[in-house]
Amino acid sequence: MKNIVLGILAHVDAGKTTLTESMLYLSGAIRKYGRVDHGDAFLDYNNQERDRGITIFSKQAVFEYNDCKITLIDTPGHVDFSTEMERTLQVLDYAILVINGLDGVQAHSETIWHLLKHYQIPTFVFVNKMDISLKDKHELMEDLKNNFSEQCYDFDNIDTDFFENVALNSENLLDYYLKHQTLEDNMLVDEIAKRNIFPVYFGSALKMSGIEHFLGQFTKYIATKEYPEDFGARVYKISHDDQGNRLTHLKITGGLLKVKSLI
Repeated sequence: MKNIVLGILAHVDAGKTTLTESMLYLSGAIRKYGRVDHGDAFLDYNNQERDRGITIFSKQAVFEYNDCKITLIDTPGHVDFSTEMERTLQVLDYAILVINGLDGVQAHSETIWHLLKHYQIPTFVFVNKMDISLKDKHELMEDLKNNFSEQCYDFDNIDTDFFENVALNSENLLDYYLKHQTLEDNMLVDEIAKRNIFPVYFGSALKMSGIEHFLGQFTKYIATKEYPEDFGARVYKISHDDQGNRLTHLKITGGLLKVKSLI
């Protein structure tokens, strides 16, 4: 089973938490599909977040899909809480950057993109709110290529032209494509992990449109990272429970951590 830590990041109001809710619901991790505007989204359990309708604190959930175990971290999208978002980047194996299909790439979206590049995190792009967007896919893809990278590719339309364009990224891929007129899935997995290509998908999280396809494709094109056997961990958050006890959130990067172990 693949095992990864996934971060969901976005400019405020792009529909990031709604996408998270859709993924948790489709995977069976939650039984009730909540909504941010109704104040009952699964990860928006803080009263301040429900009142304001935005994510303020990074929170996590775990779900399984297509033989993949995914620890999902939902991060704040508002620039005022960007520090909370940045703390999570050091523990991510993959990231999904959500773009508002109504507005396209925003200034904070570009800031997040540069941070993902700095931490070398393989990134998928999900263009949300396509049910109400006035922009077509071609226009949005041009926006992504101009502001993010020319290596952003529409993975909703995998055809001969798609393989040819991706193959131009390296000589090995091009040699294989010229011989076979296609590329294997493991090649795409490797290129994504190396941040040589960035898959782009389109849909509407609120309408659950394109989410099942996206989640299936995402779990298909990810790979578990290898970590050393010696114990290692990265702390990414400190919080407190209702009794005021300090909670340390960390990602184990190697070895085992047992109850009552001293670090």
